[in-house]
Amino acid sequence: MALNLAQKEAIVAEVAEVARSAFSAVGAEYRGLTVGQITKLRVEARKAGVYVRVVKNTLARRALADTDFACMQDGLKGPLILAFAQEDPGAVARVAQAFAKEHDKFQVCMVAVGGKLLAPAKLGDLAKMPTRDQALSQLLALMKAPVQKLAATMNEVPGKLVRTLAAIRDAKEAA
Repeated sequence: MALNLAQKEAIVAEVAEVARSAFSAVGAEYRGLTVGQITKLRVEARKAGVYVRVVKNTLARRALADTDFACMQDGLKGPLILAFAQEDPGAVARVAQAFAKEHDKFQVCMVAVGGKLLAPAKLGDLAKMPTRDQALSQLLALMKAPVQKLAATMNEVPGKLVRTLAAIRDAKEAA
């Protein structure tokens, strides 16, 4: 069914708005997948906070033109599904990687982060990125470690003195 001009403008505006607020994006070829499989991908993506949309390439080019993902415009060829990470940069990669493991026909063609186009092989690296909560907990653990070591070291001085005095007492009692 052909789209009228108003519908096309609405799609371009929607994708452009999502792309402006997204952290990372993935473009993948979905040729050969069934509607049920695509629906499963959409459900998993929605759970992870990832926006997934099948858009005509001409409309996608217009939508991505003034965003950080303009670098993806040259790769918009063939039937593509676009996915944008709204909350966590690695979420889109984790969803795409998990889906690609189950479905051989799902081929990731483009990966973009922060206005830079990455090779599709970098999808795994992006998927390994920690979530925001994980990164914050790692940062707090890193900040807490020196203080914890200082406290343990400071506590060791009186502890060593007590152990030395106890050893002297035991030696005098044994003699």
